[in-house]
Amino acid sequence: AFGGIGVALRLGVEPRLGATAVAVLTAAVLAPLRRDRLERNDAAIGVLWAVGMAVGMLLVAGSSGGEVDIEGVLFGDIAAVRAADLVALWALVGLVAVLFALFGRELVATAFDAEHAELQGVRTGLFSFLLLLLVALSVVALLALVGVVLAVALLAIPPLVALRIWRGLAAAMAGAGVTALVVSVGGLVLAARAELPAGPAIVLVAAAALAFAQLVPRRPHRAAG
Repeated sequence: AFGGIGVALRLGVEPRLGATAVAVLTAAVLAPLRRDRLERNDAAIGVLWAVGMAVGMLLVAGSSGGEVDIEGVLFGDIAAVRAADLVALWALVGLVAVLFALFGRELVATAFDAEHAELQGVRTGLFSFLLLLLVALSVVALLALVGVVLAVALLAIPPLVALRIWRGLAAAMAGAGVTALVVSVGGLVLAARAELPAGPAIVLVAAAALAFAQLVPRRPHRAAG
């Protein structure tokens, strides 16, 4: 995403458009990799991350839009959130809700047991791409709030908290949403009262929630039906 921002600044277009284009392209590249290549998949993500950050920094530093707030892009800036950003967030929420309403079983089967799903006739390639695409678009949508670096933490920590407390996939998904809302509001309150950057404050509150969740006895998860 950050590399896409640098490309967009060089071309003189909206930075989020560049971030979106690169994120979608990355999802398309990673989706065909099979589960038996998981190690290479992880390596590919690491390489893409490093190259994307390096390319983004070089292009941003050398672009005519050098006045861009790099720290805000990396770590978020709540003051930079625009009405268009909120519209994009709501549109993404709606897209996720619609896709899970229509293809929830296929997406879950692809995520947890792609080989079995493929034997059942599920087009795992398509749904793998959809899953990665939603993650990529989520990172872009979170740029203004927490930035490209901390977006991963905000995507990962609430589900970890939820999986520790709630049983069953539906309950864990709902719990992750509630957790994300609580830690986001808590982080914003902390940032406002302590005059801290909003993005890092949100992630620290989320990390505290995860640490607290570790004190809760682990409950066995129900097998998928």
